Amino acid sequence: MTPDEIESLFTRQGRYSFARWGRPIAPVVFGVEDETLRMLKGCIEAVTTFAGHPMAETDMEIGTNLMLFFLRDWSELSGVPNLDKMIPDIDRIVSKLAKADAVQYRTFRFDEAGAIKAAFAFVRMGGGMEKLPADTIGLMQAAQIMLTWGEGAFAETSPLAKHPESGVTMLRPEIADLIRAAYDPVMPVAADDPSHALRLSARIQG
Repeated sequence: MTPDEIESLFTRQGRYSFARWGRPIAPVVFGVEDETLRMLKGCIEAVTTFAGHPMAETDMEIGTNLMLFFLRDWSELSGVPNLDKMIPDIDRIVSKLAKADAVQYRTFRFDEAGAIKAAFAFVRMGGGMEKLPADTIGLMQAAQIMLTWGEGAFAETSPLAKHPESGVTMLRPEIADLIRAAYDPVMPVAADDPSHALRLSARIQG
């Protein structure tokens, strides 16, 4: 990937904004059956493994630091206990999502170094999302919570692709390479200078 292509993936409101997780990811999933739960966690584990980033049962500071919610209607979030304490403006967000007929939403929390310390992902099983296999949804969500992608990163092109021979759903090779490069230990956990895209591109090419 070229530096310009990478920069566009991490541009938000006209500014370059990148962050990766700075601690092991401890996920919990709501709104699915046990079999689907295992598959979703397996997708997260697959992405973190090739990125070289650890998972954990609990976060020492906040317990669970990745929460994934699956629902049929955005109004269901209004009944989730204490969600307003974790996301203070949740009512405004729910109203906005319902009006836009959105099918997914993510929000992040960051530590003092700018690294991701917590993430909340919401998936509405409607608008075509309910027709996708669970592993496709899981892999898509896993890819999108690993980094703070810009708002238009996957607006036109999915981060996923079909393996040309087996037909198995996988991350697009260039996206997998980018995630792996972003988690290189020598790279910063957060960056707001577009020159960071140059460094990522160099690592992918190398």
